[in-house]
Amino acid sequence: MAKHVIEIAGLYKDYDTPAGVFPVLKDVNLTIDQGDYVAIMGPSGSGKSTFMNILGCLDRPTKGEYKLDNQSVKSLNGNELAKLRNKTIGFVFQGFNLLARSSLLDNVSLPLVYASDSKSLREEKSKKLLEKVGLGKYLNSKPNQISGGQQQRVAIARALVNQPRIILADEPTGNLDSKTSEEIMDLFNALNKEGITIIIVTHENDIADHASRQVRFLDGKIVEDRRNKKQKEKA
Repeated sequence: MAKHVIEIAGLYKDYDTPAGVFPVLKDVNLTIDQGDYVAIMGPSGSGKSTFMNILGCLDRPTKGEYKLDNQSVKSLNGNELAKLRNKTIGFVFQGFNLLARSSLLDNVSLPLVYASDSKSLREEKSKKLLEKVGLGKYLNSKPNQISGGQQQRVAIARALVNQPRIILADEPTGNLDSKTSEEIMDLFNALNKEGITIIIVTHENDIADHASRQVRFLDGKIVEDRRNKKQKEKA
């Protein structure tokens, strides 16, 4: 039986505004198993980005329970939360978030600086991941010397460097053309087949069709949670 890596129960998120309390998430309940592949969907303002931030321990819920890897995050302080996040989750963003003046090797190595690995071990791990995503020839290149699709591959390699169990990807193909988007999704498909849990926020149906499960938000609530009959089979 698959183990839940994410358990959400009765989750609410409110923001205080000059006009009063603004509810963004309302009684959200969700479990995600190890190895699942989930697309989080919904229109702008539906709450999906706020939900992703809570999943990534970048924000805290106002009320409700969130267990990440069987650990309740409610009582964790900032350092404990960061440690759990860095051990369990790799992040991939729409804007790549690479350091412009650093080599691709150094960009991928960055999360390991906070670990106890030596520089040579950090570089060895990062080199292997850049080779894994097809960029082994560009170790010393800078981000502005490669394409947008290649930059996203670097971001994926960086997300993998701490060997996370979960990849959270926020609109990972939003800045890419359709052909490059498919190449990036092929990479996510391959990582999921290796057993990594993939959670993607997207508003694009063709991107969501790669996932085995689609969770749709509307007005701060989950209005649909279904297995995806259109899931694209990849060789």
